[in-house]
Amino acid sequence: MEIIEKVNGSINSFVWGIFGLVLLIGTGILMTCLTKCFQVSHIGHWWKNTIGSLFKKNVIGHRKEKGTISPFQALCTALAATVGTGNIAGVAAAICVGGAGAVFWMWIAAFFGMMTNFSENVLGIYYRRRNKDGEWSGGAMYYLADGLGSKKGMKIPAKILAVVFSCFTLLASFGIGAMGQVNKIVANVAAAFPVSSLASVEVGGMSLYNVILGVLVMILAGMITLGGLKRIANAAEKIVPVMVVLFVLGSLAIIGINYANILPACGAIFKGAFKPIAAIGGGIGVIISKVMTQGFKRGVFSNEAGLGSSVMVHSNSSVKEPVKQGMWGVFEVFADTMVVCTMTALVVLTSGAYNLQTGEILAGYTDATLVGGAFNTIFSWANIGSRFIAVAMFLFAFTTVLGWSHYGSKAWEYLFGSKTTVIFKVIHLVAVFLGAVMTSSLAWDISDTFNGLMMFPNLIAVIALSPLVMKITKNYVARKIKNKKVDPILSYDAAIQAEMEEGLETEV
Repeated sequence: MEIIEKVNGSINSFVWGIFGLVLLIGTGILMTCLTKCFQVSHIGHWWKNTIGSLFKKNVIGHRKEKGTISPFQALCTALAATVGTGNIAGVAAAICVGGAGAVFWMWIAAFFGMMTNFSENVLGIYYRRRNKDGEWSGGAMYYLADGLGSKKGMKIPAKILAVVFSCFTLLASFGIGAMGQVNKIVANVAAAFPVSSLASVEVGGMSLYNVILGVLVMILAGMITLGGLKRIANAAEKIVPVMVVLFVLGSLAIIGINYANILPACGAIFKGAFKPIAAIGGGIGVIISKVMTQGFKRGVFSNEAGLGSSVMVHSNSSVKEPVKQGMWGVFEVFADTMVVCTMTALVVLTSGAYNLQTGEILAGYTDATLVGGAFNTIFSWANIGSRFIAVAMFLFAFTTVLGWSHYGSKAWEYLFGSKTTVIFKVIHLVAVFLGAVMTSSLAWDISDTFNGLMMFPNLIAVIALSPLVMKITKNYVARKIKNKKVDPILSYDAAIQAEMEEGLETEV
């Protein structure tokens, strides 16, 4: 474990150094400019065609085709993977390390990340194809191989990058998609529902309570993930909306009760972004760098914009238009960071769990349990606050495990074929158990590293194919918003293009 920690620390410091952060935010800025700030200039349109279309049958209705899911199921599965521990423990960790100002940089990362995620999903739909089982397969590995690979002299390098991305996705599915999530589940459940008789017993140096919790989560995950994408999507569309609404309502209750602290909290966020508290340590330049890094890292950990991960489930959508699924990607980042993460931050900052002046947190709490402590400042009877967060953390993290199981299986499919994906699913379940018995910091750091490693090949492809994203977006805007009669751009493959055009008139 010590060797793993040292190696991971070296890689992590490089991945999340200045080059990685500039590449990440720079790509979002580039795509925002090329699409003429689509997330703002067409906010009414993408809002109407995402959350505003939830009562339309073609958006929420289940699909009979194998491996094809509705746009709403695709969103819920993507949100299942993104709305995880990053939205609770991740936000708390960013505030603990970088102060309240880290929240501001999370917002900045999310604003530009909307268009990064948009671009990824546009490319995912455009370059998807059906596998041997007739299911849609898409993701960064495909737009790397077929998109970047179509450029002169790039066929072999693009193929190598596609393989590298798939390998990193597999590793990330064990980190962010298993170990990191389950680690926080166990920490919060053990703190909110202590069972001393089990926690005091050690099995091979591990708490028996942790072992039991790990086994239970592994069994529950196996019952769903081994059933394939449709079972994952069915579970996600039932759990995700409920868990997000309940968490937001609970957060609004805390914030409402502490309404007098809202303005001071917001002031601390904006002031801390450029003039952090001295408690963070270091010179002013070092402090601001640390605050920005925490905000960007936790923002990406939360919404995954730039990783190319959610593309793998968005590509299974029944949608014909690349831009339509891209708009769901915009909403995904908005819901994840601008709504859920902001709620978490305001709960912590308004409740007194975090001292806005000194940067100190309530005694007895860590980044993993800070949000529960914040809820306990109001709902302290019978430890209800911590228990509510423990249940929320379980649902958030568990659904993330489900979503990332699909991502990892698609990466495995690209590398080894669709017939052997069950092998990956079994290995992923083993990683779920390991997350329950690992130390918190190591599980979290490994997840950060694997996130960053996925980012590099994906963003190289997004930047290289940015003119295509701009072309597809302009084509959509001309047809759907300006009502011009132009031929649609739907797929790189002529046969799929014809198939999509044929079904286009049924899509509202």
